[in-house]
Amino acid sequence: MSVTTRAASPIHDLIGVGFGPSNLALAIAVAEEEPADAGTGSALFLERQPRFGWHRGMLIDDATMQVSFLKDLVTLRNPASRFSFLSYLHSRGRLVDFINHKNLFPLRVEFHDYLEWAAAQVGDLVRYGHEVVGVRPVTLRGTVEGFEVTTRGPDDQLTSHRARNVVFGLGLRPKLPDGVSAGPRIWHNRDLLRSVDGLGATRPSRFVVVGAGQSAAEVTAFLHRSFPETEVCSVFARYGYSPADDSSFANRIFDPEAVDHFFAAPEHVKQMMVDYHANTNYSVVDIDLIQDLYRRVYQEKVLGHERLRLFPASRLASVVADADSVAVTVESLTTGEVTRLDADVVVYATGYRPADPLTLLGELGAACHRDDQGRLRVERDYRVVTEPEVRGGIYLQGGTEHTHGLSSSLLSNAAVRAAEILRSIFANRRRALPMSRDSLTPAV
Repeated sequence: MSVTTRAASPIHDLIGVGFGPSNLALAIAVAEEEPADAGTGSALFLERQPRFGWHRGMLIDDATMQVSFLKDLVTLRNPASRFSFLSYLHSRGRLVDFINHKNLFPLRVEFHDYLEWAAAQVGDLVRYGHEVVGVRPVTLRGTVEGFEVTTRGPDDQLTSHRARNVVFGLGLRPKLPDGVSAGPRIWHNRDLLRSVDGLGATRPSRFVVVGAGQSAAEVTAFLHRSFPETEVCSVFARYGYSPADDSSFANRIFDPEAVDHFFAAPEHVKQMMVDYHANTNYSVVDIDLIQDLYRRVYQEKVLGHERLRLFPASRLASVVADADSVAVTVESLTTGEVTRLDADVVVYATGYRPADPLTLLGELGAACHRDDQGRLRVERDYRVVTEPEVRGGIYLQGGTEHTHGLSSSLLSNAAVRAAEILRSIFANRRRALPMSRDSLTPAV
């Protein structure tokens, strides 16, 4: 039976829920920018994973980042930071080699190592293996001045921590089509490498990959290369893979200044900008990878052994998995032609959706304002708009595309976003009522 204990720690200025790149950038900002009068223990981050990890299932050895190394955890906030990607390269003895490489986009494996390197330097602010299971309001003189955050630790014990503000950096959750559940023969690409390792000595005869974006193309290329005797079928609704627009002017949609413009824009203009520039990020593929896949398809046609099969403008009409295989029906959207395939595995590279912080907020959710489409209303400083009696701050890192634009959950603005949230928290701290642990009462 779990027993709840209250951690013997100060009342924090902020508790970060989740510790992916966004809240890691915030932890570094705390380490570098914390005011001298903030006192000890001003920040705590809680992460359910046993150690830092970011999309480990897609750390394919030749996959590169789609964002410049200069948009790391710190550089746009503090170019002189010791936490920069360049400082990481120097510490690893690869700075000169990287410069000679003449490439803005490091390997994804390398960038993940950078993130781990940075996370280790702020490890005193993080509790790994602690899953947040609830956030309750804590009142003082009739107002919600803070929050009690309850975690379940590795020993299944419940522990509570208190803070004036909570910052949700919950990341993304895998998205599968309605009626589809992951299993031994149906994977989401998030778990690709782990699932492939689980095959052991088994050599599948056919994979089916669903999706038209960067992850789908990477999965297709990886499986085709890793299993040289296996057929790989790629199914997507587009007529062909579409290239990502990473041109200089289009990339300005990810600039910090663009967030100001987007936030201030009328609702119809916001939607227009998202529609116009979705091809910078959604369901698009790097042109080099598109050309590589086309080269493979053409080469196999020349050699008369077509192992990489594309099903464009198509959908999966049915997927039926049993212990031994997956029966797949592919339907052409243009002709209605039906192809039946017996596959060993179906891999869905069908994207992600933002995690919903309201699942943890309980009764506090009713105090959070929503717009006419049911979405959380969020201020420019990423603070959720709440009822006046909630004086403690609820901040979001992610899930704010409708208010802050396409970069809301991306690395592009992680450094600047962290600085804006931290400055908001410490500005409000000066106006907050004095608090001691005994003066606060959890709402019942």
